[in-house]
Amino acid sequence: MHSRIAIDIAAPGPLVFALALDVRRWPSLLPHYAAVHVLSQHRDGSLTARMVARRALVPVIGLELPVTWRARVWADPATLGLRFHHQGGATAGMDVTWRIEPMANGCRVTIEHVFAPRFRPWAAIVERLFTRPIASRTLASVKQIAEAVAAGMEWPAVPMTTAVEESETAPAAYPLP
Repeated sequence: MHSRIAIDIAAPGPLVFALALDVRRWPSLLPHYAAVHVLSQHRDGSLTARMVARRALVPVIGLELPVTWRARVWADPATLGLRFHHQGGATAGMDVTWRIEPMANGCRVTIEHVFAPRFRPWAAIVERLFTRPIASRTLASVKQIAEAVAAGMEWPAVPMTTAVEESETAPAAYPLP
């Protein structure tokens, strides 16, 4: 399973990268993240973290399901890219790549998920029930924060866009070290 979700953000790419880069701060920035615990820091600058997000089930009454995973996280400041490799649990082996591409009025942020579990139908279940909803909320939250900060920096505004979702087969963006 290879899925992609993207959103245009009226803020400079380096600002968006700075917001996304420090996963330790995600619980204070992103309302659906409950916790991020850094388990280890590696010599190559990557880290391994346990993440806990809340997946809304019945938003009207605030019913949410906690979703937990562990991932190794790499950053590539030169390309404004992030990579997450899930380790253990229900999403073991999933590769997640963030691409932040500059545009005339800001940037486009794309999150790609590549997941090939032994039981193939599991990938579709995870993608529809967890990956897509959590990634959509993450992008919407990053957009809101980055545009608010950029507005304070007198960055030119662009019309709001909705997330774009695609599915296709392709390799992960960054190879594992």
